[in-house]
Amino acid sequence: MLDKLILKVRENSSRLHNIDELLNEIKVPSKTILVREGDSIRNIYFVREGCLRLWFNNNGKDVTYQFFFENQPVSGFLDDGTSMFYLEAVEPSSVVILKKNEFEFLLKEIPELRDEFLEYVLQRLANYSRLFLSRIKDSPQKRYNDLLRNNPGILRRVPQKHIASYLGITAVSLSRIRNRKEMG
Repeated sequence: MLDKLILKVRENSSRLHNIDELLNEIKVPSKTILVREGDSIRNIYFVREGCLRLWFNNNGKDVTYQFFFENQPVSGFLDDGTSMFYLEAVEPSSVVILKKNEFEFLLKEIPELRDEFLEYVLQRLANYSRLFLSRIKDSPQKRYNDLLRNNPGILRRVPQKHIASYLGITAVSLSRIRNRKEMG
């Protein structure tokens, strides 16, 4: 999505800002927290390289909500601009930051970009609905198998403890599931 955003803005550059002036790219090492739960944030983040995760603290327990990989945008704020999550780099990452108000301006000015972003948001909503239903009705084994089928590279990039948290199980349970799969 980031590359398409840049391309669309450049195509419309005669009436819009210079995209390079709007974007701030930073490189961060793994375990860098970009946003903390409760922070006031006014940015959209795009992963150029690497992996970010949204997580929250549930009574001292780190719960992973979602992973974001190359070209995916992420933001986790409420209507008032307060973050609902921590945003953390899982691996060394290059992250492009765009102010929320600038992004909203671009969506308003470039209908194709707005349409594409809407399609992306609807896809995310469908994914979150599937995740929610999966947590209710599927076994941990099925959730793990679905994750491998839909995102096989995740095991190479994300620590097991974060995958377990995302699946709603302990790291020990995930290890047992993986061992059964390898033996079976």
